Amino acid sequence: MAQTKKQLPLPKAFMELGVSERLVRAVAEMGWTEPSEIQREMIPPALAGRDILGQAKTGTGKTAGFALPILQNMTPGDGVRCLLLAPTRELAAQVAGEIRRLGRFTPHETVVAYGGTRLQGQAEQIRRNPAIVVGTPGRVMDLMRRRILRLDHIRFAVLDEVDRMLDIGFRDDIRKILGKVKTDHQTIFVSATIDDEINRLTRQYMADPMELFCSSDKLTVDEVDQSYLTVSRYDKPRMLVALLRDEQPEHALIFTRTRRATAKVAKHLRDSGIDAREIHGDLFQSKRERIMGRFRRGELHVLVATDLASRGLDIDDISHVINYDIPEDPEVYVHRIGRTARMGQAGKAITFVTSEQGGELTSIEVLINCQVSARKLKGFKPTPVAEPAPEASKPPRPTVRTVGGKVIKPRRRLRL
Repeated sequence: MAQTKKQLPLPKAFMELGVSERLVRAVAEMGWTEPSEIQREMIPPALAGRDILGQAKTGTGKTAGFALPILQNMTPGDGVRCLLLAPTRELAAQVAGEIRRLGRFTPHETVVAYGGTRLQGQAEQIRRNPAIVVGTPGRVMDLMRRRILRLDHIRFAVLDEVDRMLDIGFRDDIRKILGKVKTDHQTIFVSATIDDEINRLTRQYMADPMELFCSSDKLTVDEVDQSYLTVSRYDKPRMLVALLRDEQPEHALIFTRTRRATAKVAKHLRDSGIDAREIHGDLFQSKRERIMGRFRRGELHVLVATDLASRGLDIDDISHVINYDIPEDPEVYVHRIGRTARMGQAGKAITFVTSEQGGELTSIEVLINCQVSARKLKGFKPTPVAEPAPEASKPPRPTVRTVGGKVIKPRRRLRL
């Protein structure tokens, strides 16, 4: 006789926020026991139907903050009822995946739509009238122009990572999309930072929004174990291999400054027996998804990326962030190391610093108001620096003679 799966205890903290039992059951299966700050602040007013402008950093659990109320308040009907915009393909796919997991015990279907893949397959899914569409602004605009995606039945409009979408240049698309939503609907914006432009969008497309600030101005890097290693630029490849073998990270994200460097570093690691893959803008989307799938499943432990290519790689259990190239902008450093130590987990940030980069390290320490500790890698021996060869003595310059004010050039000696 087959054994029935034992039901996990339901997290009471989520039920106290007003979340229904079938959604809390999905939360329990995801291993959550307590809501995060943004979830505690956002879920009750979102359940009440309020428009919300929420400030929260990536990795704080904001997706569940708006997804749980939407899944609970959504009623069966014709057409797409929730449209969610995300800045990148990776983030759209991750948000859609989390909504599917949260809504596994509901009848609501979620479809993801983004560029870099065939439009036909996404169009066929949307024609089946899913409840939720998660997409990037460019692909959503394309589907709207082709009259495949219609917004006649929208009840929920969500913009995730609004600041990033504006940075990338989607402001016109966002305005056009939101301007097409004519039905009575609830609007939620979530952003890591809030500036005047986002406030203007809020005033234009929201009705009496509630403002939630769950991301204080203080840089939250205290939970990250930060250190740096002094290294010559010639020794960085060797030191990286030695560091990874010493640390044995579960999930390591290595940052370089250029796309070319990502490929070079990843190849060096593979040649050294460490399975690593690079993420950059020239990769086909299908290959990016295969790499990220392996990384999330724990089949791949090391990922090399630039800051731009890593946008949207919101993975909660990154154990190590390694700054192979120290960033010139100290705020980029904060953004990088914020990818580890999420949701209460431990995390390490290790930065390679050459002798010429002391100024960059100091700028980082001033910004975070904290001293990054120096570290030595046990057993690593730097490459000896060769002493410069003594400068060869030069023959004395011939004496210049003048006769009657005219310069007499010395005779050239001919070699016979």
